Amino acid sequence: MVKIVDSKDYLDAVMALDRPGSEQVHAFYEHRVGMICKDPKAMLMPWDDHLVHRGDGVFEAMKFVEGRLYQLDPHLERMKRSSSSIYLEPPCSWEEIRELALDVCRAGGRESGMLRIFLGRGPGGFGVYPSECPQTSLYIVSTDLHPPKEAVYETGATAFKTSIPAKQSYLATIKSIDYLPNVLMKHEAEEKGYDYPFCFDRNGFLAEGATENVCMVSQDGKLIIPEFTNALAGTTLLRAVDLVKNDMSVTFRGISEDEIYEAREIIIVGTTGDAIPVVRFNGKPIHDVKPGPVAKRIRELIRQDLRDNGIPL
Repeated sequence: MVKIVDSKDYLDAVMALDRPGSEQVHAFYEHRVGMICKDPKAMLMPWDDHLVHRGDGVFEAMKFVEGRLYQLDPHLERMKRSSSSIYLEPPCSWEEIRELALDVCRAGGRESGMLRIFLGRGPGGFGVYPSECPQTSLYIVSTDLHPPKEAVYETGATAFKTSIPAKQSYLATIKSIDYLPNVLMKHEAEEKGYDYPFCFDRNGFLAEGATENVCMVSQDGKLIIPEFTNALAGTTLLRAVDLVKNDMSVTFRGISEDEIYEAREIIIVGTTGDAIPVVRFNGKPIHDVKPGPVAKRIRELIRQDLRDNGIPL
């Protein structure tokens, strides 16, 4: 029979467990506790939080580089929209969440990293009804940043059409905790030996990557971006559009698979990698199989924007 113990012995055993990835955690905060901690072994979440067993919650992830946190306010604005879409109110004000995010970054004591904010339905039961949960939950954590290797910007990445379909429109536009389709896309990419998966909607139009947006430079030099019908509007992509719109024409419309092969550039845009050039799709070459000038320009603009407008920590 398994040993039955009191809470002290149980917690002692929990704290003695090996915690894979613990070296990547800088600092974290849970709203019920109301304190910031730097010991990853204490980074625990209630089993009965509906965030855990129902995926009933939303999240945001952003980076800080060289002591500057990038796009905090746009991320929080999107989180407000996501939480409102699922009738979820935070346990404190959004202004307080903003200050807590900065506090966690600063407490971690690192120059660069990733900041993640999770807002859940809260603990209270293992059912499906939100009414089980008397108060919503809030978790904030700062961890290591894992940017792509510089070589990917010099030689380009590969991508393919995943068998996982794009999410339904009302789910795709919410940054929810339920990322199972995204996980399966990444799994398939690893299994098939590609760097990035692209999913398509039921009409055959390009939607998005697993954790990034995708855009295309057409033969006539226009930046074409899929409409955000079956894709999440990325904060990095939207900022990139603002930064590059004076350099070139930008259009939002559907992109078919055939158009990808004919493009001058295919570019992945996201928080971690900024702008990554794709030089092969489904094993076939994109243009001259070399990273193009638009991907390079967007990356330069984003990196400069971070230096100019990132929030000092």
